[in-house]
Amino acid sequence: MAGELPWPEVPVGNKNHANAAVVIIGGGISGMCMAIDLLKRNKCRNFIILEKSAGLGGTWNDNKYPGCCCDVWSQLYSYSFAQNPDWTREYPGQEEILAYLQHVAQDFQLLQHFRFNTSVVDAKWDDEAKKWKVHVKTAPGSKEAEYNPEYEIKADFLVSAVGQLNVPQWPDIQGIETFNGKKMHSARWDWSYDLANKKIALVGNGCTAVQILPEIAKVAKHVTVFQRTPNWVVPRLDAPVSKTWRNIYRYVPGVMARKRAALMDFRELTHGFVASADSDVSKMFMRMTKEMLQNQLPNRPDLHKKLIPKYQLGCKRIIISDDYFPALGQDNVTLETRSIDHIEGNSVKVANADGEIVSAQDDYDLLVCATGFKTVDFMHPIQLYGKNGRHIGDIWKDGAKAFYGITVEDMPNFGMLYGPNTNLGHNSIILMIEAQSRYINGLITPVLEARKKGQALSLTPKKERLEEYNDQLQKELQNSTFNDPNCQSWYKNEKGIITNNWSRTVVEYQKMVEDVKFEEFIAEGSGRDEAERRKVMHVGRVKEESSNNGHRDRDTLTHVRTCMEQYEVFRGMDTYQVEVEILHPYFSQLPTPHYSNCTRSSE
Repeated sequence: MAGELPWPEVPVGNKNHANAAVVIIGGGISGMCMAIDLLKRNKCRNFIILEKSAGLGGTWNDNKYPGCCCDVWSQLYSYSFAQNPDWTREYPGQEEILAYLQHVAQDFQLLQHFRFNTSVVDAKWDDEAKKWKVHVKTAPGSKEAEYNPEYEIKADFLVSAVGQLNVPQWPDIQGIETFNGKKMHSARWDWSYDLANKKIALVGNGCTAVQILPEIAKVAKHVTVFQRTPNWVVPRLDAPVSKTWRNIYRYVPGVMARKRAALMDFRELTHGFVASADSDVSKMFMRMTKEMLQNQLPNRPDLHKKLIPKYQLGCKRIIISDDYFPALGQDNVTLETRSIDHIEGNSVKVANADGEIVSAQDDYDLLVCATGFKTVDFMHPIQLYGKNGRHIGDIWKDGAKAFYGITVEDMPNFGMLYGPNTNLGHNSIILMIEAQSRYINGLITPVLEARKKGQALSLTPKKERLEEYNDQLQKELQNSTFNDPNCQSWYKNEKGIITNNWSRTVVEYQKMVEDVKFEEFIAEGSGRDEAERRKVMHVGRVKEESSNNGHRDRDTLTHVRTCMEQYEVFRGMDTYQVEVEILHPYFSQLPTPHYSNCTRSSE
């Protein structure tokens, strides 16, 4: 019951089932963050989260393959406002991340806002009403489909939280549709299928395949890994988090925040490999790869040659793994570097050095495609129509772009989380998502205020400002390691334009979007005075890096050691214990000049 709550604090109920202040597409990390910020910053519960799956969690609900885990430290891969002292490992697994997200959803009472098994077909902007009309379908066979198979929702503001790792990308291989055995994409894993004693073809060798191989190789009769190009692989150095340390994080004030700040400092420091292939960080990571390869496969020079990339570190996502190289060295694993020509029956045909087509193996039971997602089609398969019915495909015909990666030309009252050019190669994406969520909520505020007065307001980024921003961004990206011509990656589209990645550090991005400047937008409608009056809205940012006058240099370790000394639990620990237990073995790579300032704040 709404009781005496004013709009928009009234949740969407039965009577206004098809009307909402805000519609959020996607119920993963981004969509949940957006919803929580609506509650905290706009006191708005008049929103709907549309989720095509049967449960929340987004990519962590969809991806359930063997070995699935995050390549960002658990203490950093969580919301700043919902830090978790109970992670059981330094790197969290899929099931633990999903449980964390479910817990957060319960804490913030988000479940009442979800509409599961509901996919968006298209969304059209109504120029006259200044509203979005969102056409949705419910999953066939679900109870919802029995009484409401498809319908339209009207909303004042539309938010895309579908992400970049959403729709599976099957490889373009002739004959793959007629493979005679079992076939799976890594993002659609069938756990009912028994892998024991099976002959498996694993297509791909990126982050996902690297996690899958060690697990399936434990039980499979044989696994062939089909590698197109090698990757830079650095040690993961994963470890369990003891119950003692979990209690310390929970009960000793400041310890968890200090560790999180230290981890962020280190990750920000590694941005050096993006800016320059000759940076100290690049050299350190390349050295780590070669040393690990030598140590883990000392008697396999044949594999060394195949596993060292010939492109700059950073052109593709750096892979973090402790067990990939050892798995490739197992007797029941073969690394196949010849290119796949086609699939025939249960056989995968490859081209040898002379161009002759031969069989890699003729009797595969299972074909696993760890081949990623449709990353450059940001809204796929949703059809979006903005001002004057303009289609998103027309706007993005030369490649996806958005103002600050958030708002799009001719798309009023529309915001994206994890949109074009906001992906990272060096740090936790959640840090970016929280900044974007704050910014979008800043845009939503005057729209809600106008509606309270019975008025309508639309905000659209000015084209010239968007183009100016994107031109500068692309210039930076052209000079980054992402643009190495010696490799292809999912960061680029077919024209070679880098549409996915951000060029600078997280802190630089956060500072860029901590103010919503309404002069950068076209305000239209009877409520446009609401935006013109505000001029600038400071939405701030969560400052989680160590306070160091904005410098992210090599004094991270000493800074955190100094902070740790403030807490009784760390008295008597030597430097090595602090590095291993509180920070991470990676920190032993850093020099340690001295300084001290142990603050964390939300600006």
